[in-house]
Amino acid sequence: MASFTPDQIIPTHGSNIIGGCRVVGQGPALTVLRPSDAKPFADLDTASADQVDRAVEDAARAFKQSDWARVEPRQRMKVLRRWADLIEADMDVLAPLEAVGSTRTIAEARAWDVWYTAETIRFFAEFADKVGGDVAATSHDKLGLTITEPYGVIAAIAPWNLPLVMAGWKVAPALAAGNAVVLKPSEMTPFSVVRLAELAIEAGLPPGLFNIVQGDGRQVGDPLCRHPLVSKVTFTGSTRTGIAIMQACAETGPKPVTLELGGKSPQLVFADASDLDKTAGIVARAITLNAGQVCVAGSRLLVQEQVADRVISAIRDRFQALRPGPTWEAGTSLSPIISHPQADRIDGIVSRTKAAGAEVLTGGGRASGPQDGAFYQPTLLVGVTREHEAVREEIFGPVLTVQTFREEEEAFALANDSGFGLAAGVHTGDVSRALRALRALEAGTVWVNRYGRSNDFILPTGGFKKSGIGKDLGREAYEANLKSKTMLIEF
Repeated sequence: MASFTPDQIIPTHGSNIIGGCRVVGQGPALTVLRPSDAKPFADLDTASADQVDRAVEDAARAFKQSDWARVEPRQRMKVLRRWADLIEADMDVLAPLEAVGSTRTIAEARAWDVWYTAETIRFFAEFADKVGGDVAATSHDKLGLTITEPYGVIAAIAPWNLPLVMAGWKVAPALAAGNAVVLKPSEMTPFSVVRLAELAIEAGLPPGLFNIVQGDGRQVGDPLCRHPLVSKVTFTGSTRTGIAIMQACAETGPKPVTLELGGKSPQLVFADASDLDKTAGIVARAITLNAGQVCVAGSRLLVQEQVADRVISAIRDRFQALRPGPTWEAGTSLSPIISHPQADRIDGIVSRTKAAGAEVLTGGGRASGPQDGAFYQPTLLVGVTREHEAVREEIFGPVLTVQTFREEEEAFALANDSGFGLAAGVHTGDVSRALRALRALEAGTVWVNRYGRSNDFILPTGGFKKSGIGKDLGREAYEANLKSKTMLIEF
């Protein structure tokens, strides 16, 4: 993918979308920095409290007046399909905008992010005329029905690590099910989703059904969750913030939530894995993709003793081959960290773990990129135990801890020895062992001889334990945007 000059990418003024129009925020102005070089990208005009109210009220009004929920389902589907087509056609605008403003490289944004966002919308659009209610089994002189209805206004709060993709996960099923949405993107990556909303309106989505309010969690996120006209909240981000959102929804509702939260996902490598070199490549990519800034990043390697040295050596070689660079250069293979404070946090965890007795095999410090960005070296930590901070805490950076095991039961115990339960990877040539792992591992997703999602949108994703509640993707995500009503008719 061709490199480009980042100074050519300038977001249009007016960062909030309310009632189908760009609106200049009346809240405090924030300077958004480019992660690759820490230079100012643009000023973000955040929403005031009154504008948050207006965005929700406009969404509630559009939900009622547009008849979006009651329009012929196939018509909803057609609008969403047009939206997806416009997104793909807008590749030359969306991909550079995403790359400059986030940690996503231009190669990744063009090859995957934009296309994947469009396909997410197409996938959920298909549910509009294919999922409905049920006829219940009742006595012969009665007819029992359950019908589904949209909630109304759904508040969606998206993270900074995959701005377009995560917005698609939140907004597409909500709109396909007939709801209105007010989206708060991260204040660190706020601009690409504004373009996304404009394309939705161009596709024929009634104005007001998809509003965007900009700002941080305290200023915008919390009042959005607490708004009396918001009927449900969907969020992806940290466990700490997820708990705060649950509390806000309990105090002002109660209202349902979908939460995809933190992870500390294990990758189990058994000696019988069919191709250990290939496995090492999978393990390495699972923690260095997007510089480890992925909720499901495989951050804990659990490897059987007899193959540990070989696997660790191969992973180290792959770590050392990665080239940090700005997201707008085609040859970049290691993304920047989102900010210098986040890179400092990663370094602090690594340093404290090293001081507590762990050994750094490679990496272990800030990377000197060609720009003044917040780059961090891919890091391998060995000699760790469950007591070490790097094993317990979600790092959200390219840091892989290594623990060895002898027997299968020990591997499963180590994998489950975490408060998180988002995902897990198992590498083995034994089908029975893979099935035993599926049953034993406390994780919402278990991958076997691979790590990471495919393009099978029908497969839901979500976590156990501190990793969240509910599912994104799949039929479950669509149905989570609907409430059911029971009817019993007596003849």
